[in-house]
Amino acid sequence: MLTLSRAEYRDKVYACWLGKNIGGTLGMPYEGRKFVNDLTFYDPVPKKAAANDDLDLQLVWLKLLEERGTDPPLPDFADYWMKYLSAYPWNEYGFCMRNLARGLRPPISGCFENYFVDEMGSPIRSEIWACVAPGDPQLAAAMAWKDSALDHAGGEGMYGEIFWAAVESAAFVVRDPLTLIRIGLAMIPIPCQISRVIREALWCHANGLRWAAARERIAARFGHLQPCNAVPNHGFIILGWLYGRDFGDRLCRAVNCGYDTDCTGGTLGAVLGIIGGTRGIPAKWRRPIGSEIVLHKLTGQFNAPRTIEELTWRTVAVGERVLRERSDSARIGERTSRPPEYLTYLLRNGRVREALGQDVHSAVAVAGDLEITFHYNGEPVLRPGEGRFVRVSAVRKPGPSCAERVSAGARVIAPKGWRVDAVAGEPQTFCLRAGKKVADHNEVTVTIDGRSASFVFLGPGEAKGFPAGDNVPCCSCGCGARQEACLRRRRARGR
Repeated sequence: MLTLSRAEYRDKVYACWLGKNIGGTLGMPYEGRKFVNDLTFYDPVPKKAAANDDLDLQLVWLKLLEERGTDPPLPDFADYWMKYLSAYPWNEYGFCMRNLARGLRPPISGCFENYFVDEMGSPIRSEIWACVAPGDPQLAAAMAWKDSALDHAGGEGMYGEIFWAAVESAAFVVRDPLTLIRIGLAMIPIPCQISRVIREALWCHANGLRWAAARERIAARFGHLQPCNAVPNHGFIILGWLYGRDFGDRLCRAVNCGYDTDCTGGTLGAVLGIIGGTRGIPAKWRRPIGSEIVLHKLTGQFNAPRTIEELTWRTVAVGERVLRERSDSARIGERTSRPPEYLTYLLRNGRVREALGQDVHSAVAVAGDLEITFHYNGEPVLRPGEGRFVRVSAVRKPGPSCAERVSAGARVIAPKGWRVDAVAGEPQTFCLRAGKKVADHNEVTVTIDGRSASFVFLGPGEAKGFPAGDNVPCCSCGCGARQEACLRRRRARGR
C-alpha cells in the first residue's frame, strides 16, 4: 500500500489549485489566438486571479462529492450541471445542456449533435479527480470518465481528461515527467489522437528538435480549425513541460504555443504545482494573483470555496474519504512511503479500461438502489415506420466500491402506437417500432427488478441536426448566458 503523508498531501493540493490559477490567468488574455506568443511573465500583470470556468466546474464537482458521496452516479453529475452550470453557452457546455434540457441523459447527452466532443472542456476538469485520488491513477481516471461523459462522450476530450487525471494523481508520488506521461498514456487507447499527439511531442524532444520547430510540427500535423480542440493543445502542454527550464518558463512555453492558452497554462500549472508543492512555485508568480477564488459570472450560486486555502481543506477532506472507501492501493498517513515496485501499481489500468468499455450510445438512470442503463444502439432518435433494437442492463450498488449485475427480466413500455417485441435468445433486448407519426419527445419506461425509469427518444421534428462549429444561441440581453438561462432573470428571481 502506497502511503502519502497528510502534510505533503495538503501542500500538493494547495499548490495544484494555485498553479491552476496562475497558468489560467497567464494564458487568459491570449485564448483563441493560434499564432506564437512571446511571454516571459504575466502580460498584463494581474491584480487577482482571472475568473475561469476551468476551475469553477471542478468546484461544482467538489460540492457533488461532498453531498452525494465518493461514487456519485452519472445522473447526479447531470443534476448538478443543470443546477449550477446551465448558463454556459460555449461549445460542448452549451450542447451538453441542450441535450439535458431535451431529456437526454448521459452519456448519450455528451455526444449527440455535439460537434465539440474533441475539445478542451473536460481535460481542464481533471485536477479534482487527481486531488481526491492521489497515488491511485486508475481510480482518478475512472472518475474522470464519468465527468467527461457529460459533454465529451466518446471524443478526444474524454481521453484528455482521463490522461491528465492519471498523470496528476501519480504526480503526488512521482516527479519524473517521462514516467508520469507513460502512466497517463497507459490509461487511454493507443490509436486515439490524444495519445498520438503526446507521443509526437515526446519524439520531438527526444530527437533534439528545438522548441519552435516542435511547436510548428505539432501545429502542422495536429492543428485544427477550432483553437480549443484538445489534440494540438495536449501537444503544446507536453512541449511546455519538457522544454521549459523552470516553473515560469514551462508555463510560458506552453502558452506561447497559442491556441487554448488559458487551458494549456492552467493544466500545466496544476501538474507542476503537484510535483513541486508550494516551494516549487516562485513568489513572483504567486504574488500578483493571491489566493482568492474569483467565480465566473455564468457559474450558479452555491457555497463555493472563497480562497485556495478553503478549497484545499475541503478537497483533502473528500480525498481522505475517497481513498478510504474506494482505493485498494493508496492511503493518507503520517509519513510518505512507497512499496517496492510501486510504479507497477501506478500503471494499472483495469478500472479505467472498464470505464472506457461502457456504452456511450446509452443513457443511465437511478431508480432506488439500481442504476439502469438504456442502450440505444445508435442515436436517440426514432422515425416513423422505423424499428430499433435496444437493450437494457442494470447494476445494484450496495456500496461505493462494489456493484452487482441484475439479471431479472426487464419490461419496456413504449408510447401509444409503438410496438415492443422481446428478442428471442437475446436477454433484455427489445425491438421498438414507431408508428406512423412520432412526436418530438417520447418517453420509454423500463421496469426491472421492481424498479422503473424513463428514457427519451426524440422524433424527427426535434432531431434536425445542428451546424458544425456553431454554438447554441446566447441570450439577446447581452448577459452572455445560454438563451434559456438569462442572468438578469436569474438575478430577478434571486431578489
